Amino acid sequence: MGTTVVGFALLLLGAVCGGSFGLPSKFVKKGTAWETLWGPFFFFVTILIPTTVFPFIAEGLFATCADAGSAGVLMPVLFGFFWGLGSMTLGISFGLIGLSLAYALNYGAQIVTGGMGPFIIHHRDQLTTAHGYTIMAGVAVCILGVIACGRAATLKSKSQASDSEGQTVLTGDKLIKGLIVAVLSGVLCACYGIAVSYGGEVTEISVGQYGNSGWRAAFVVAALILWGGSVSACGYCVYKLCANKTWGTLTQPGIGKVLLIALIMACLHDGAILFLGVGIPKLGTQTFGAAIAYPVFMSFAIIVGNVNGFLTKEWKGASKQSMQWIIAGIIILIVGVSILAKGNAMHGEYEKSQPVPAEQP
Repeated sequence: MGTTVVGFALLLLGAVCGGSFGLPSKFVKKGTAWETLWGPFFFFVTILIPTTVFPFIAEGLFATCADAGSAGVLMPVLFGFFWGLGSMTLGISFGLIGLSLAYALNYGAQIVTGGMGPFIIHHRDQLTTAHGYTIMAGVAVCILGVIACGRAATLKSKSQASDSEGQTVLTGDKLIKGLIVAVLSGVLCACYGIAVSYGGEVTEISVGQYGNSGWRAAFVVAALILWGGSVSACGYCVYKLCANKTWGTLTQPGIGKVLLIALIMACLHDGAILFLGVGIPKLGTQTFGAAIAYPVFMSFAIIVGNVNGFLTKEWKGASKQSMQWIIAGIIILIVGVSILAKGNAMHGEYEKSQPVPAEQP
């Protein structure tokens, strides 16, 4: 029980970082090109920090990757690549259907994929157990919470823009395309959780051969995932810099402030996913812990993000109806997390009840 509480506390700390990493972007000068901020951000997140900082935390990081071989690192890197694609496509969906609807669809898809993906891949035989049904119920309740928060965000946007002329109404092909891209981005972003679930071999080598504790070994797995994501995320930013001919903005006056903001955002972002990586083993095995941790982490992040929204007055002028929906959404998410915690406890009892395999002579 104590380990579970620690695990949930780590996920909450990660959510505080994850739900706050975008706040510094509010201090970027209006009119700054997207790629001028997010290009350095993804570079710091996926290349600079994992390559220069993580090796000081996890002893033998590069040697561990070499010892694991292609079989041990392939899946974390591959699903890391998909995670990078998800981060990229989320940005595209913003321009198609707006922030509120895009976030709601993305987070909903992330909770389903990030929660049920590792469970189905590694523990499909437990889907019809009592704890399996409980976990699926918890995921379903969290999705309802996301829907409620998405409804609140949509109502907020409408009420705040009610006095504006020329409000855009989403219809037709653009709406359909935006819905598809937003859901796809959520599925791809959730590949981070699936990538972590494949990090067991790397973790065992890091702990067994190089003497790292479990939380230090999590940095090795995270490095592999982020390096995989660098190919897609940084690659897209390079494309944008070339297509928009904005390379010159990286040398203009004021770029120092932009880079500092990008670095702060990157530290918060990597802090979020590292707390996630360290918290997962506290909830069970590497494979099962990921199934519980990801929907809990995302639910916490939604709650933290909305709290930050209140603190930064994003909800100023929002309708009473939208406020009621967001409060209801947060309450539903808390209930969903509680159900997932119960499912995790039930899984622990299930594991204890299983017979210990007899040793081979």
